Amino acid sequence: MSVPRVLAIAGTDPTGGAGLQADLKAIAAHDGYGMGVITALVAQNTHGVRSVHVPDVAFLREQLDAVSDDVTIDAVKIGMLGTAPVVRVVTDWLREHRPPVVVVDPVMVATSGDRLLDEDAAAAMGALFGLADLVTPNRAELQVLAELAGAPAPASLSSLDAARLVASTWDVLVLAKGGHDAGPTSDDVLVSPSGSARRFTAPRVGTANTHGTGCSLSSAIATLAARHGDWELAVGVAKPWLTAALRGADALEVGSGNGPIDHGAVIRALLPVVPFTDVWWSDVSAVLQATIECGFLVGLRDGTLDADVFAGYLAQDVHYLRAYEQHLAALAASAAAAGTGAAAAGAAAAGAGRGPAAAAFWTAASEGCAAEARDLHHRRLAGTHADDPVHPTCAGYLAHLQQAADSGSAAVLAAAVLPCFRVYAWVGSQLGSAPDGHAFADWITAYGDPGFAASSAEATRLVEEMAASATPSERGRMARAFRRSTEWELAFFEMPLTVPEARVSA
Repeated sequence: MSVPRVLAIAGTDPTGGAGLQADLKAIAAHDGYGMGVITALVAQNTHGVRSVHVPDVAFLREQLDAVSDDVTIDAVKIGMLGTAPVVRVVTDWLREHRPPVVVVDPVMVATSGDRLLDEDAAAAMGALFGLADLVTPNRAELQVLAELAGAPAPASLSSLDAARLVASTWDVLVLAKGGHDAGPTSDDVLVSPSGSARRFTAPRVGTANTHGTGCSLSSAIATLAARHGDWELAVGVAKPWLTAALRGADALEVGSGNGPIDHGAVIRALLPVVPFTDVWWSDVSAVLQATIECGFLVGLRDGTLDADVFAGYLAQDVHYLRAYEQHLAALAASAAAAGTGAAAAGAAAAGAGRGPAAAAFWTAASEGCAAEARDLHHRRLAGTHADDPVHPTCAGYLAHLQQAADSGSAAVLAAAVLPCFRVYAWVGSQLGSAPDGHAFADWITAYGDPGFAASSAEATRLVEEMAASATPSERGRMARAFRRSTEWELAFFEMPLTVPEARVSA
């Protein structure tokens, strides 16, 4: 099934809540390809319209022709037109091209109460309605249309009677919207020229952020009608989408007046939540690939690595782990202090990667580093490289970690130490198990230890909590610290086979 190609003909809203911007969001939310022709440039925000500039109508026609000369149009949604000349140009173009789906949202009165269609333009709308399939007026606009249709006292008509009059006058479907009604539900009624009606009911959402509801609903219906080929289905699918968009409106926090709806609410609810740490891991995929392909790990895996080269690597790892131990201890202290502060304030100590549980984890990890440096490495070194000074690569990695520690952010430091967990656990999963008699079986087994994999997962979880509660600025510093540490991990593995003689004093 092809994606519906939907053209929105409308005015603009620089705050993105209504007009052409809202049309395109609604079209995209229903998997349509949105196109836009501008009828008016509107200076407005969530408090109302400040001014309207209507470009020369000859340019409007040029926009319309530029689209229709090149693109097959499956549906057209028409919004703000503003002036009679604009109405006539759009009407003439419609008459010549007759798109299969035409929805007119007769933008006459904004939610803020501003008049958006002059009297002459309103009078010219009749010819346009005769070319439309569906008209979607709000309560105030329906009264104006009933008056245009000849009702002597349109205000005295019910919405249903007014919609029937408009539908029969112009032989068009009318969606009489109930957003301005009272009661627990918001009911829209789809009325045919014959007078038959179908009611669409949804819970009323208690929000003042309804800017652009008419624009958005009509664009959604146009897109859905182009896909389903049925107006009742189109309205029936668009209605709950709009309800969800209204429910999500307050959380957007756009503007201080009558804010916009959340066009992406339904799609966002369906999208999987991608952890920040997974995004960081994906970001360094090329570095990880280079890591597992480096000569040191290849030799380690197949057992051909020179034993003295490996001993030199372990000597640098001892230097690294001694410093790393202190950084983990600092994280433990920070987590414990955060937990104490939360408890003193009467709040839960856990969460956001801090508190007693986090402190216990970082403490255990720090103690594990000390044991690793003391026992396994010294057994492996057997005195051959025990006194090796710090290699420049190791010194560079440690300087990077110290910079993270000096940043004033425990979250940045946690992100910087995380690659040591994740990269080593990942390398272990790639190396697999060593056969009996393998020269480095104990080391490969240490890499692939399930306990270390669990520690890596827990460290990742704690850092993820920190990232989720961080500001975007701090989160960016965390991402950069993680990326740089991963690059240093690669450099550390490459170090023994590149310039083994370039060791310097710490």
